[in-house]
Amino acid sequence: MTLRAIYINGTLTPSPEHSHTATLIDRSADILRQQGVEVDIVRAVDLDLAPGVQPDMTEQGAASDAWPELWQRILHSDIIVLATPIWLGQPSSVIRRVAERLYAQSGELNENGQSIYTGKVAGCLVGGNEDGMKHSASEILYTLQHIGCTIPPQADAGWVGEAGPGPSFGDELDDGTRAGFDNDFTNRNITIMSWNLLHLARMLADGIPNEGNDRRKFG
Repeated sequence: MTLRAIYINGTLTPSPEHSHTATLIDRSADILRQQGVEVDIVRAVDLDLAPGVQPDMTEQGAASDAWPELWQRILHSDIIVLATPIWLGQPSSVIRRVAERLYAQSGELNENGQSIYTGKVAGCLVGGNEDGMKHSASEILYTLQHIGCTIPPQADAGWVGEAGPGPSFGDELDDGTRAGFDNDFTNRNITIMSWNLLHLARMLADGIPNEGNDRRKFG
């Protein structure tokens, strides 16, 4: 079967401006593409995602809401990767809104009475030039497993460079190299994360048995 992956970029920078988070995503997405995975990349800040925790916020008074369309792309994906820059040591406000909207669908069930996210594999990418990579990853991965996604080992990767202001991932340096591209820690973790997402998605292609986790049996 052909696996599908969706990367949601939580940059605060609208298109077509350059996004360092997009550069980070490309390093992982290229690995999956080479293995035959269909990859969808979304820059969430370009979409009119209404705030809220309901599947369609226009039913709650919002003038418009792009979430229902984005949700269909997520629903038909086997792998979900949330990618965020770090601001003030935290995931971006954009990716936090995406997480809230993902939570809005958590009450839905699949045909086996399980969470609609059961069988979907998830991970995260974090980038920036300040501290907070592991803290941001822990928040994102908690959200993804809580709503029902399966998290493989070492499901996060990122790059923050040296402490304090400095080049972001992919910036061209004075010597002509790109910041982070030759960083062993980043390259290793992106590769391991991407392959672990792929391996686990293949293993879960037929879903997870619903013994003991069929919500229909809990009233």
